[in-house]
Amino acid sequence: MIDRYSRKEMAEIWNLESKFQYYLNVELAVCDAYAQVGTISDDVALEIRQKANFNIERIDEIEREVKHDVIAFLTCVNESLGDLGRYVHVGMTSSDVIDTAFALQIQDSAKIILEDLNIAIDTLKSLANEHRNTICIGRSHGVHAEVMTFGVKLCNWIDILKRQKENFEQAKEQIRVGQISGPVGTYSNISPEIEKITCENLGLKPAQISTQIIARDYHAHFMQALALIATVIEQFATEIRHLQRTEVLELEEGFSKGQKGSSAMPHKKNPVLSENLCGLSRVVRSNSIAAMENVILWHERDISHSSAERIIFPDSLILVDFMLSRFNNILENIVVHKDNMLSHSEEFGGIVYSQKMLLSLVAKGLSREDAYKLVQKNALDAFENHGNFKQNILSDCEVAKYLNKDEIDNIFNPKEFLKNINQIYERVLG
Repeated sequence: MIDRYSRKEMAEIWNLESKFQYYLNVELAVCDAYAQVGTISDDVALEIRQKANFNIERIDEIEREVKHDVIAFLTCVNESLGDLGRYVHVGMTSSDVIDTAFALQIQDSAKIILEDLNIAIDTLKSLANEHRNTICIGRSHGVHAEVMTFGVKLCNWIDILKRQKENFEQAKEQIRVGQISGPVGTYSNISPEIEKITCENLGLKPAQISTQIIARDYHAHFMQALALIATVIEQFATEIRHLQRTEVLELEEGFSKGQKGSSAMPHKKNPVLSENLCGLSRVVRSNSIAAMENVILWHERDISHSSAERIIFPDSLILVDFMLSRFNNILENIVVHKDNMLSHSEEFGGIVYSQKMLLSLVAKGLSREDAYKLVQKNALDAFENHGNFKQNILSDCEVAKYLNKDEIDNIFNPKEFLKNINQIYERVLG
């Protein structure tokens, strides 16, 4: 029962080596674009691609002097190129490199999140099919409401997660934009054609308009999509936590051999994985607020967004990757206590069949108000005195005027609650 934790590839996308490699990929793509339009020869572009490299230690050394990470990066790359360095970064500004490389990092990370979502949805579908007819109690306000099945509960989770996947795909596509537009986005020393070719070669779309940066509402929208994924995972984890309470015990997280739940109490088996997910969700949601605040920048740009983004994007993407992996791990090892689910639906002599009883009496000619009072009297007596609702109904002479024993037995048949479940499954699972 070991989590995969953050995929190695997700963490690698956001390490320092990768960041500068993405920078270099953008610079090389611009050189290739210049070759495509004939500004430089194909041979020069190829030679630049073959020779260009960087060294993290050397970049750090240069940055200590110049106090500018992109200049330090370019200086280091140019040291590997010699005279060819004059063809690199022509007409560009630092954010052309930074924001376009950032878009590539986001796209590569988003692919992993989508794969995680697909895995979790598939696991939920398998569980839902297994528990299509596993009777459990539905609750409203935390109080027993009516009979349903555990599979239907899972269908709701599937529907929610599928919707978040669609939302995330839309956000991923919207932010699939790059820019090569110069200091204030006017293409003062570079052609829009270079931007178009560069972006196409990198698998991006040119931003409709950029200033010195790509507008940060793109990024805020993407972070909100991530925060929604984290939030619905917390929703599911909270349900698991409630259902693992000792007095409920309908679900349990898997508990591996040798695992211990408490340093003080050997009997404890706690929903620690679900609790962990609830805590991490708060971090991702908080990060989405920082992304919203990054939208407000001075004039064509400032760099107040940059410092926050260096934290919130890798952290949030790595966390959501981790959360989806952990959630899937919980699902794969979940213990379903079917007997407890069934017994809870029968507590107080089937008190949750009160609406069926009410409607049956109304159908026999009793007014709704009178029927409600009659059913409520018997239900509350069972609830408040640890009695049996069905026995109260069978013993009530007023009820006997309208319903016989066979009719009452049929009312307390859980199958009546489940007759339309297949239609729900058809809608959700197809």
